Amino acid sequence: MAKAVDILLVEDNPGDADLAREALENSKISNNLYVVEDGVEAMAFIKRSDKYANAPRPDLILLDLNLPRMDGREVLSEIKKMIT
Repeated sequence: MAKAVDILLVEDNPGDADLAREALENSKISNNLYVVEDGVEAMAFIKRSDKYANAPRPDLILLDLNLPRMDGREVLSEIKKMIT
């Protein structure tokens, strides 16, 4: 059996997060879904800092561009800095 895909969903709207969760539960892809509500939390998850010290490295990030505290474009810029 294939390894489950670790997915990080960055979404501040609970309804949208529920829709994504439901869609992924009904998909044929085995996955572990992790949800954070803003860009600051997303970066903490990705960097495995604070309460996310034991978080897995996500295989896929689903990122809302309009987020509080740190928007999706800023998150993308930070991720790009980390990999270049």
